[in-house]
Amino acid sequence: MDSSNDLEKLIENLPFFLQDHLNKHIDKNQLLEIILDLGRRPEARFLYGPEYLSQKIISWQDLDFIVKRISRFSNENRAGIERTFHRISCIRNRQFLINGLTCRVGRAIFGTISVIRDLLEDEKSILILGKPGVGKTTILREIGRILADEMEKRVIIIDTSNEIAGDSDIPHSGIGHARRMQVPNTDLQHQIMIEAIENHMPQVIIIDEIGTDLEVLAARTIAEKGVQLIGTTHGNCLENLVKNPPLSNLIGGIQYVTLSDEEAKRRGTQKSILERKAYPAFEIVIEINNSNLWTIHEDVKISVDLLLRSNLGINQLRKFSLTHKIQIKCQQFQNYSNFLLQNSNHFNEVFNPLEKSWISMNQLKNEKIFQFNSKTLVIYPYSISNNFLKEALLKIGIKFVVTTKIEKASLIIGLKRQLKQNFKLKELAIKKKIPVYSLNQISIYQLTKFVQILC
Repeated sequence: MDSSNDLEKLIENLPFFLQDHLNKHIDKNQLLEIILDLGRRPEARFLYGPEYLSQKIISWQDLDFIVKRISRFSNENRAGIERTFHRISCIRNRQFLINGLTCRVGRAIFGTISVIRDLLEDEKSILILGKPGVGKTTILREIGRILADEMEKRVIIIDTSNEIAGDSDIPHSGIGHARRMQVPNTDLQHQIMIEAIENHMPQVIIIDEIGTDLEVLAARTIAEKGVQLIGTTHGNCLENLVKNPPLSNLIGGIQYVTLSDEEAKRRGTQKSILERKAYPAFEIVIEINNSNLWTIHEDVKISVDLLLRSNLGINQLRKFSLTHKIQIKCQQFQNYSNFLLQNSNHFNEVFNPLEKSWISMNQLKNEKIFQFNSKTLVIYPYSISNNFLKEALLKIGIKFVVTTKIEKASLIIGLKRQLKQNFKLKELAIKKKIPVYSLNQISIYQLTKFVQILC
């Protein structure tokens, strides 16, 4: 990985006694931020920990020296240095005078998202979770550059505090060819998000620190318009997001549901339970545990549903370093397979052409209704990619042929919402006595489970 941080541009705006010390410091490239509080010794925070920079205490003159050399502070008490990613935040007293500064070092780190390059190519919306200072903004910056330069997408960055693209009307080269829309006031961030969609036809929207109800609503609106959304929010893990009322709508929202006696018995739960309310705005969630270890939830719907049912689920751990290759570990817990089996049986159905009715997976499994004369399945895929179908069936190792002629098929497979609207297909299935299997969602697990039951 390569790093560009323009550190000298930050140092040259500090008082002279601090410039001398930092320029000679052997670990200055590990510098995270500089703390300057009135009447206290200046402190630097490095990757390995804090360290005092001088015996001299900070005076009003030192703070004034810095304030006059940087841009004006916004209503968020943030300022910057032109054409850099550095951020200076101030603390004010009761008379609104500045009596403390936090100078955070901003870096463009090239190569940091190699660990999730495959997720970006899937064109799904991604939400990045992490504590303040863990590097979420740096990751967003690199994602913008990769999408705009290497994948040649139309990318717009909503830059509320000029942290992603730098403190200038001309964006920093660290974001590549991505375009940047500045936000004049924090309260207007959600309006700029919608304006970007309506006026500039982006393929990807990048937004930092989603936090209010209006911003969550704007994010959902963007997702529903078919635009890929890359965003960040504060939180240690997905469970924090589920328990945060304003932000839970990013992953579908939470609601209380009262089940029937039969359904509660089938699930083994109480009658009143928590369930996901809607489809998530973000399809993938990435938890930044630390700079080199990330947890990936590739299917947010399943991860949230499992959390609400107090079942441990499945996730990926991706670890990387400068000296080693990327390591990916997949953790699957005991209750996960039971959860998938219950839901695939509950939602997926088969149309029986003999009885002219839809039957459940459980009934199909128990009664062995369909018998195929040939050992080779002839499958007609409806509203499902041929490549997806082949990938799933090859995992099982059965013999199959994909056909484009329904009359030659021994089985029809497709999505439920589209199959049930096609009455001509159902009539043809009855006439030719061809069973029709309906998938509630495109899932290799559900498809392979069904074919295993058949065979």
